[in-house]
Amino acid sequence: MSIAEAPKPAAEPAGPRTPVAVEIVVPVYNEEQTLDPSIRRLRAYLDTSFPFRAVVTIADNASSDATWERAAALAAELEGVRAVHLEEKGRGRALRAVWSTSGAEVVAYMDVDLSTGLDALLPLVAPLLSGHSDLAIGSRLAPGAKVVRGTKRELISRGYNLIVRTVLHNNFSDAQCGFKAIRSELVKELLPLVEDNAWFFDTELLVLAERNGLRIHEVPVDWVDDPDSRVDIARTARDDLSGIARLVWSFMRGRGTTLSHLVPDRMDRPDELVRFARVGMVSTLVYLALFLAFRDLLGALVANAVVLVLTTAANTAVHARFTFAGRGPFAHRTQLLGAGTVLVTSVGLTTIALVVAGAVAPGSLLAETAAILIGTGVAALVRFCLLRAWVFRSRPAPAPASSSSSSSSSPLPSPLPTGLPSLPGNRHLEEDPR
Repeated sequence: MSIAEAPKPAAEPAGPRTPVAVEIVVPVYNEEQTLDPSIRRLRAYLDTSFPFRAVVTIADNASSDATWERAAALAAELEGVRAVHLEEKGRGRALRAVWSTSGAEVVAYMDVDLSTGLDALLPLVAPLLSGHSDLAIGSRLAPGAKVVRGTKRELISRGYNLIVRTVLHNNFSDAQCGFKAIRSELVKELLPLVEDNAWFFDTELLVLAERNGLRIHEVPVDWVDDPDSRVDIARTARDDLSGIARLVWSFMRGRGTTLSHLVPDRMDRPDELVRFARVGMVSTLVYLALFLAFRDLLGALVANAVVLVLTTAANTAVHARFTFAGRGPFAHRTQLLGAGTVLVTSVGLTTIALVVAGAVAPGSLLAETAAILIGTGVAALVRFCLLRAWVFRSRPAPAPASSSSSSSSSPLPSPLPTGLPSLPGNRHLEEDPR
């Protein structure tokens, strides 16, 4: 990836400088008219109303007009403004280039048209700087948001986020609002997992962050839509659907986790119990259907054992890929031993329940069904404890290579030297309608 950075004046103000707390990236593509007033307005706001030291980085994505020349001029004129130039387009590519090498404590981005009210910036980054959250997003769909945009854009946005929530089961409300921030040491862990370099980059980053147990903070924003849209809606929709399908396939193969060494306890939260319960309900329904199908042919006790063999194997595989995915990778031998232990436990408990039911009400299907439900309920509690504490227990990941910005023993970046950070190299690279 070819990246060029605009030079800064040699002279720097004298005196001590506080470390950069926030680096705000503004990706641009052919924005020669909008760039100058927007960057001046943003820099003025940061200088007068923002309590932390912040740097603005203009990331030019292969603009064919005078955008790069104007970005370089702004970087030379304004303290706290940098400019980098990339030879290829793509919002995700621009964010990856700057975020991956940032020395700031928190990295963020916003669209060059400043559609989001700047008063939302402090509520966006404050929870990250305090350690309360790991990633923060502006949301146009959260309660309290005030949005001015056309019906077409509104329908596209809500439809897209509904598809994402339905297919990927995420909890955040707005995947594509151009106003996000994340703790620097965490984004450097996530970026290698993110494959997209264009519009789907945001969605993929958020889904992977949530899957890895990061705490996502939502800020309702005031949003005034820019009518100057040049996005190819059909192509964007196709690419997004392709990205969603790719993520689903990746998760089915147990991929998409990386942060266990940074947030080892984050996946041990109520979400696991909820996912376990969902899988358990489906497994119980399948078990009952198969038990009723084989009961008359094999008898209650044999049918129970045969069906449990089938469902326990499938149940354990689903838990590995869905319920406890954030704890991987898992040893196959441990999974087999665990599945066998869970099977023996389940067969034992349900057999006892069926024997008691047969003694109380011989031949009663209702009694046997009740006994099975009680037995499987108790077995489910035992299964959850076994799977969580043994089979799918969290295993510490190897410590990353020692560096000043991503060492596991010192995850926060070291204080920056005097002056602005020296980094190598949406609105809208073409405006996103969502």
